[in-house]
Amino acid sequence: LDAAGKEQACLMGCYGIGINRIMASAIELYHDENGIIWPISIAPFEVLITSVNQDDAEVAATAEKIYNELKTSGVDALLDDRIMRGGGKFKDADLLGVPVRITVGRRGLAGGNAEIKLRRDSESQNIAADTAVAEAQKLVEKLYEELPSE
Repeated sequence: LDAAGKEQACLMGCYGIGINRIMASAIELYHDENGIIWPISIAPFEVLITSVNQDDAEVAATAEKIYNELKTSGVDALLDDRIMRGGGKFKDADLLGVPVRITVGRRGLAGGNAEIKLRRDSESQNIAADTAVAEAQKLVEKLYEELPSE
C-alpha cells in the first residue's frame, strides 16, 4: 500500500551475480581432480605455508618466521601448523586451492631447503629456506601480472 492506502505493484530485480555465483564460476573454470585452483585475484590467501613435522622446533620456527615475514611484507598468507601427517596436509592444501604453497619439513631443512609450488603445477621446486619469502613474493607478483586486463 502507498501513503494513501492504495495498492501498488511491487517491482523488484535480482541480477544473480553475487559472491556465491562468482566463486562457483571460478571453481568450475579453475579446478583439477584434487580440488580448487583459485585465481590469485579472488583467492582467500595468496600463499600457504605447510609445516610438515610441526613437532620439530626448527621446522615450526622456520615456518612461522616465513609466515610472519610474508605477512609483514603485505602478502596474504596462511600457516598450516596443525600436528598431523604431511599427506593429509597436502591433500587439504590442494582442496583449499591457495595459489602458492611453501612446504617446510625436517628433511628439507636438514639441507637448508624448503619447497615452493604453484597450486596449478604438479611439481614443486627446492629452494633455500632463507629465500622462501622472496621466492613467494616473486610468484605472487607473477600471478598478478598474468591476470587478464580488462
